[in-house]
Amino acid sequence: MGRQHHFFQRIRLLVAYALTCGLLIPVSAAAAGSSQNPQSGSVGLEGTIGAPAPTQAAAITIPASGQTFTNTPNTVAGTCKTGLLVKLFSNNIFVGSVQCTNNSFSLQVNLFSGQNDLVARVYDALDQAGPDSNMVTVTFNDAQFAQFGTRVTLTSNYAKLGAEPGSELDWPIILSGGLGPYALSTDWGDGTAPTLQSQAFTGTFSIKHTYTSAGLYNVTVKATDANGTSAFLQLVGVANGKVAQGSISSSSTSGANPSGVNGRTGVSPGVAAVTVLAMIPLIGGGFWLGRRHELYSIRKHLDESRHQVQ
Repeated sequence: MGRQHHFFQRIRLLVAYALTCGLLIPVSAAAAGSSQNPQSGSVGLEGTIGAPAPTQAAAITIPASGQTFTNTPNTVAGTCKTGLLVKLFSNNIFVGSVQCTNNSFSLQVNLFSGQNDLVARVYDALDQAGPDSNMVTVTFNDAQFAQFGTRVTLTSNYAKLGAEPGSELDWPIILSGGLGPYALSTDWGDGTAPTLQSQAFTGTFSIKHTYTSAGLYNVTVKATDANGTSAFLQLVGVANGKVAQGSISSSSTSGANPSGVNGRTGVSPGVAAVTVLAMIPLIGGGFWLGRRHELYSIRKHLDESRHQVQ
């Protein structure tokens, strides 16, 4: 009897296990059959694989330390590891960014009046910073600053920002200095006409654009104040690639390399919910049948024991 009891108990557990596996199969099939991810009303799953931070620093080769300038913007260029984002800082203030391609970088930046200590810093796709570059110290003698008393400047909390192709990219920019009103122009690097807008006062404003093709783009923002002084800010815009399930998107725009990975798997909540509801009675039925057979075996064993006693 003991062996028979354990046998049917195992059968019951195997039935429950099989039914549970049956519950998982339709859900997996729904995910595998999805031709477009993510789907509307779907559940998105994303993962990031950790990696060490960059160990190779960028090197500034242009300009040379000790140079003096009287005009702006100015070119800062150097060497770096391809695929990394290069952020440039002047006096520890972010002044521009560019993607490293062909082991080199070059961007236009605004210098501050007086001394500028320039440092380039590289970042990987996980926004992990590498070592600082060599420091280059240059001087900017600003005649317009001496004339008007202040110069307009641009910066942002985002050196690199992205959106899906066809979705609007909304980028906050910080405007300071100068005298309003300000005329603003943004070249998005994709061959479309620059975006023109005006700003009455200093502060944070947004530049907005919709990319149609995946890739990396050099974004250049220019601000001109009422006195005619100008500021430039170069950034990196990203149009995320449309990624097939389990693959990596790769595209190149304006000579830039692709930016990253965006893989998603979609499972429709409706399909999962219907499958769960349909399987609940089967699971309950499996346990009920197993329990009923177990009780029947116990009663039969008790009856046999009574007959033996009599």
